[in-house]
Amino acid sequence: MNDGRGPRPLRTFGRTGGRPLSRRQQTLISERLPELAVAVGKPGMLDPRTLFDAVSQVWLEIGSGGGEHLVAQARRHPDTGLIGCEPFIEVMAKTLGGIETSGLENVRLHMDDARPLMSGLQPASIARAFILFPDPWPKKKHHKRRLIQPGFLDELARICQPGAHVRFATDIKSYANEALEKFTHHPAFDWLAEAAGDWRSPPADHVTTRYELKRLGDCAPVWYEFMVRSYG
Repeated sequence: MNDGRGPRPLRTFGRTGGRPLSRRQQTLISERLPELAVAVGKPGMLDPRTLFDAVSQVWLEIGSGGGEHLVAQARRHPDTGLIGCEPFIEVMAKTLGGIETSGLENVRLHMDDARPLMSGLQPASIARAFILFPDPWPKKKHHKRRLIQPGFLDELARICQPGAHVRFATDIKSYANEALEKFTHHPAFDWLAEAAGDWRSPPADHVTTRYELKRLGDCAPVWYEFMVRSYG
């Protein structure tokens, strides 16, 4: 949905519809999603900790897919609030199923482009962020639609606390190269890799997703971990 504050940014994902939902999935979307949905308010005003009963910090997953990673991290860190952003209704229904099965109270959801939500968050309000296998837009003419752009990184730096970690993963070689260049040229991000194994192997706390197992990319997955400096 558009929040009315101006034109939407360039779309970074494809169609949001897919196979028909099951009856249970339809119920989750119509009844459970509104209870967990994050409303986008005025720019820079939302303290995400207020979305939860009692959490010590809030993490953000941009493109949370079917929720395997989001749900697993929420189970592991019950004192942390997690917000998952995902525009695709079919996989959002799967995420809701995982939340229900696990009985989680520390997950909130935004079924739309992550960027309007990010613009609504207070500065330095996110303690950790994940961007795992975003839409690769592999054709060169579509690279402008890739999520990792200077303006997006400006906003990500604004909402992340100094010292926050940002994890980016992709299995598309051109995107891996492009994203690394844009992150490392941005003044707010320090790349934490010290050896090739740091980006060639998944981090110890990573949760493998269905997409990752499909091996649809043109290279083995790469994992970039960045730390956010004080910025702006």
